[in-house]
Amino acid sequence: MTRRKIIMDCDPGHDDAIAIILAAVQPKLEILGITTVSGNAEIEKTTQNALKICDLISLHDVVVSKGASEPMVRLRETAPGIHGDSGLDGPELPESSRTWSEEHGVDTIIRLVKESTEPVTLLPTGPLTNIALALTKAPEIKNNIEEIVLMGGGTFGNWTPTAEFNIWADPEAAKKVFDSGIPTVVMGLDITHQALATQEIIEEVNKIDNHVAKIVGELLVFFASTYKEMFDFDGGPVHDVLTVAYCVAPELFKMKDVNIVVETKGEYTAGTTLVDLHGVTGREVNAKFGLELDVDGFWKLMIDALKKY
Repeated sequence: MTRRKIIMDCDPGHDDAIAIILAAVQPKLEILGITTVSGNAEIEKTTQNALKICDLISLHDVVVSKGASEPMVRLRETAPGIHGDSGLDGPELPESSRTWSEEHGVDTIIRLVKESTEPVTLLPTGPLTNIALALTKAPEIKNNIEEIVLMGGGTFGNWTPTAEFNIWADPEAAKKVFDSGIPTVVMGLDITHQALATQEIIEEVNKIDNHVAKIVGELLVFFASTYKEMFDFDGGPVHDVLTVAYCVAPELFKMKDVNIVVETKGEYTAGTTLVDLHGVTGREVNAKFGLELDVDGFWKLMIDALKKY
């Protein structure tokens, strides 16, 4: 079986961490590298968190590279209210036994795409700064990118009334990605909010008798608590995990071909993704947009993966 080659560009983050944990045990996937970006926390913290998760699951042979510390144009903002000061509050994870690569994350993306003998899928689950910078620095890599499967955007917001955090954090980068012409799959809030880690789900995770599942359970408990406090949700939506699930089991998703434009100039609407669900603009389709998730199938995939550890 040919394994789909992926690069995970992330800002761990509880859901980013769980996405790495899911991806690492999928026989259909080969993780070429993990790059980090400032988002849920500052770049040093997100990179340390990525290393801690790699240590947790013994993912020692995959390069981890520190990427962009700031958005392309705007001032950096992080999300401690959701993910805690460390970006990965909840479980006690030891400091990593290794450090990140000396190669910048943007250069790692470029190198891995160029070196791959097969097209590569990019899985960005944070602000899109690294992807946009890679496409700017080496536009020729587009020829060997099969797809970009990203978490971001939606028809409503979670950081402003209309903007989701990942897109809002660097809308100029997001615009570069959506305008790139690369096939793009979008897991926006419309579908990620269907993937709620409820108390029932957390109990199922806690029944799994291994250390990785224990840590995931603790991550979900913390994540659920902040979403309850801030949004009155009955669980934490594991947004970023859907990018991995789509690569493994696309049949779990109902998608729609749409045009998406990113607002970069609005005083109150910067970072908004204008998702043309009904084709009213006549603009050319540039994305597959997630509408509905087979929730039971998704959580079965996640539980089965955790049992492999």
